[in-house]
Amino acid sequence: MPVDLSRTDWAVRIAAGQSLLPDALPLNRLQAERAVRVFDRLRLPDVEGRPLLADACGDWFRDLIRALFGSYDAAARERFIREVFLLVPKKNSKTTYGAALMLVATLLSPRPRAEFLFVAPTLEIAGLAFAQAVGMIEADVALARKCHVQSHIRQITYLPTGAFLKVKSFDPRTVTGSKPCGVLLDETHVIAGSVDADRVIGQLRGGLISQPEGFLVQITTQSERPPAGVFRAELLKARAVRDGRLVAPILPLLYEFPSGVDWRDAATWRMVTPNDGRSVDVARLVPDYHAAMEAGEGELRRWASQHLNVEIGIALGSDRWPGALDWEAQARDGLTLEALLEASDAVAVGIDAGGPEDWLGLAVLGRETGTGHWLCWSRAWVHQRSVDGRKGEAEKWYDYQREGDLVIVPALGPDVVDLIALVRRVYESEKLVRVGLDPAGGAKVLHQSLIVEGELPEELFVGIGQGWRLQGVQKLIERRLSEGSFWHAGQSMLTYCVGNARVELRGNAAVITKACSKGKIDALMAVFDAGEILAMAPGVLSIDAMIAPA
Repeated sequence: MPVDLSRTDWAVRIAAGQSLLPDALPLNRLQAERAVRVFDRLRLPDVEGRPLLADACGDWFRDLIRALFGSYDAAARERFIREVFLLVPKKNSKTTYGAALMLVATLLSPRPRAEFLFVAPTLEIAGLAFAQAVGMIEADVALARKCHVQSHIRQITYLPTGAFLKVKSFDPRTVTGSKPCGVLLDETHVIAGSVDADRVIGQLRGGLISQPEGFLVQITTQSERPPAGVFRAELLKARAVRDGRLVAPILPLLYEFPSGVDWRDAATWRMVTPNDGRSVDVARLVPDYHAAMEAGEGELRRWASQHLNVEIGIALGSDRWPGALDWEAQARDGLTLEALLEASDAVAVGIDAGGPEDWLGLAVLGRETGTGHWLCWSRAWVHQRSVDGRKGEAEKWYDYQREGDLVIVPALGPDVVDLIALVRRVYESEKLVRVGLDPAGGAKVLHQSLIVEGELPEELFVGIGQGWRLQGVQKLIERRLSEGSFWHAGQSMLTYCVGNARVELRGNAAVITKACSKGKIDALMAVFDAGEILAMAPGVLSIDAMIAPA
């Protein structure tokens, strides 16, 4: 029978500084306390006086030790916690405590010549973790006599059993092929950026299957960029277990702010700083916070992601599109295309299309009946060749594909068929005002397809001037976002485009461009095209009138 590892009241408990462990875990208390005793006996090797972990480590990490080592039933050869996902900010001694955890596993393993792996994202962090483990051994005379340290290969062998701990940097060529009894991944969010990270983590999991006592521990901070790829998948899975939406043998210990908490208020920081008063002091974070504020919103968010586990939705820079500042706050749950059509009295469609390497972006904007608020839903298509040529972006794009908002097509053609079907659906609602397209872009070809294959009237289509000509609608949408009268469906794909948008001054005009050559903004440009149409719909003031000072 699977054990319930959820902690649905975590928001209340983290605010009160209470344990995030699930209630009433069926632990083997003897094994759990034995592991805690060994852990507590280890010493911090790089702190004056080399204090015992019994004094230097908070109970929050002992919770992890107790749960992991007490979850294995040797008689039944079964472990009900096979994985741990710990999300904790920087400066909470995660690498040092992780090294201690793996050392405890090596010392207590009953399996002869059992192999354990500590996998770090870089050589530097691997060196630090190994040095900490060796320092703990050297600080204990009895332990030093029983351990053989091989610094050149970063390996520690416990002589009585032959069990050994290897510390490695992440490399697909060196961390696969073995059958370890336990693996710790340090900084999963960094490891996830490596080529084939998902495949390698999958292979490590596969190697653990044959070991009934096998376990995988991931200890990580938040990502400095919007979570993507395997890190995002692991994080979402851990949250699903914590929130009771998924039953799996994963212990989720996530030190992150509950919804609605103002992370900019220093009084809240202790919620996500479990080692406060030991390796980190919340009061000392305040000057760093103010320095990050001075550096700008982008640097502040980066700092908050690392020191407070604030998840970045949009990476901001000094030249970002101003609308990005309010974008995340204006997401509305349940805003599907059907919901938008049902709630609106007027609807506009925008299309942005380029060459084979670009996205084909579609945006649907609706004017909400009664409030006049704008509602936004989007979809995009991209050729597989474009995905293959952008390794740095591919993991994000596959995430958007899994969410259903970006369609990756093996060849051009099916994308146009899908787009025509969606435009037809909007047209059949009898609320469509116009369809706006870039008259100089690839939308020229689409125009003819929409008329002929989609059987849509030619007068439905309007060419929308690009570049500086979009300034008015850009400012209009910025204003609507700021005042809370523009709502979107919270689609990660469109948020990604918003985050890539930069403002470039050309003469007196502010023109939206891409942040980099690999990033995409096509879906956002489609939003502007649709906005130009909706702003002119019957019963709406002109753009100039709406953005004019009162």
